[in-house]
Amino acid sequence: MNAKELRQYFPILHQEVNGHSLVYLDNGATSQKPIQVIEAMEKYYKEYNSNVHRGVHTLGSKATDGYEGAREKVRAFINAREAAEIVFTRGTTTAINTVAYGYARATLKPGDEIVTTIAEHHANFIPWQQAAKVTGATFKFIPLTEEGTVTLDAVRETITPQTKIVAIRHISNVLGDTVPVKEIAKIAHENGAILVVDGAQGAPHMRIDVQELDCDFYTFSSHKMCGPTGIGVLYGKRELLEKTEPVEFGGEMIDYVDLYDSTWKEVPWKFEGGTPIIAGAIGLGAAIDFLQEIGMDEIERHEKKLIAYALEQMLEMEGITIYGPKQDRSSLITFNLAQVHPHDLATVLDSHGIAIRAGHHCAQPLMRWLNVSATARASFYVYNTEEEVDVFLAGLKKTKEYFGNVFS
Repeated sequence: MNAKELRQYFPILHQEVNGHSLVYLDNGATSQKPIQVIEAMEKYYKEYNSNVHRGVHTLGSKATDGYEGAREKVRAFINAREAAEIVFTRGTTTAINTVAYGYARATLKPGDEIVTTIAEHHANFIPWQQAAKVTGATFKFIPLTEEGTVTLDAVRETITPQTKIVAIRHISNVLGDTVPVKEIAKIAHENGAILVVDGAQGAPHMRIDVQELDCDFYTFSSHKMCGPTGIGVLYGKRELLEKTEPVEFGGEMIDYVDLYDSTWKEVPWKFEGGTPIIAGAIGLGAAIDFLQEIGMDEIERHEKKLIAYALEQMLEMEGITIYGPKQDRSSLITFNLAQVHPHDLATVLDSHGIAIRAGHHCAQPLMRWLNVSATARASFYVYNTEEEVDVFLAGLKKTKEYFGNVFS
C-alpha cells in the first residue's frame, strides 16, 4: 500500500488550513493517527471500559487482556526476550527519567562517569545532568564531527572503565543522523557500562531489534508512531529492571504494605503505579498492528526516498543552510533560510497550509554548538507524498521571494 492509499485512513489529513490543503510535515513532534487506532480506543471506552488486573468480572478481564495484549505486541515489535521487559510509561521522557532516578541515582558514586553527547534531546540530557549532580558522577560528552554525527573512534576515546552509563539517541531529532547503537553497545559493555537509547525518533521509522542492538534500555513514545499521546515504552533487560527502583508508589505496583515497610510486584508491574494507561496501551497496540501491516522496512525506504528527493532540491536553493549530514538522513530535514527567523518562515508556510516545526527543538546545547538560536524542521512520515514535498519546496521559494522583497 503506497502513501496515497494510506492517507484514506487518516481523517485529519483531509482538510484545508488557511484555504489550502493541509501538508503536515511536523511528524517529528507528533504523528497523525489512523482510524484503526481511534476506533480501537473508542471500542474500549464503549464496550469494555474497566480497570485491569484486580477485577474478576467480565469487563475487567477483557480490559486486562487488551492491556497485556498490547504489551506483547510491543515485545514482538522490538523483539524483546519477554513481555516482562516492557514497561508502559507516559512517554520517552518518563522512561528515561525512570532509569535516571531508579537505576542511575541508586548505583552511581563519585568517580563514575555518565557519557552522552551535546546533540541529545533535553529528555536524554537533563536527567543525566541531574543524576551526575546528585551522585557526584562525572558528566562527559562524546565529540561530534563537523556535521554533528558520532564516530566510533570518538566513542572509544570517550568511554573509559570508569564509565557506568552511556546515554545516546538512536536518531537525532535535529540532525537526522542514525547512531551506530549496536557498535556503541559493544564498546560500552567492554568497559563495564550500560547503554540507554532514546528511541523516540528511531522506533517510528525503522525496524528495531533490541536483542540485536544489545542495548540495555530502549525508550520510545506512542504518539510519534501513529499511536495516542500520553503513553510510551521503557524496554530494559530483565536483570537491570530488577535492579531499578520504582519512582512512583501506590496502586498497581504494590505487593504488600506494612506500617513501616512495603514490597513491590515483580517487573514490569512494579513501575506501573496507580491505574495504568489502559486506553493508551490499546491504542498503541493498534498502531503497532497498523505499522507492522505496512512493514517497518517499507516505511524506512519510503521516508529515505522523500528525504533524498527534498534534499536534492533544497541543496540547490540559494540561502538555505541545512544542518546535519547531507546524505543518509532519516525522516527529517533541519534548516534555516538566510535573513528569515524560523518562526517567521513557519508562519508564512502555515498561511499556505504547510505545517513545519520552528524553534530549538528541545536541544539548546546543540543549537549553541550550531551557533544558531533556532532552526526550522520539516519531518516526514509514511503518509507523506512527493507531491507534498513539491508543495513544501514551492512554499520555501515563495517565502524567499516574500522576504527578499521585504529586505530589498
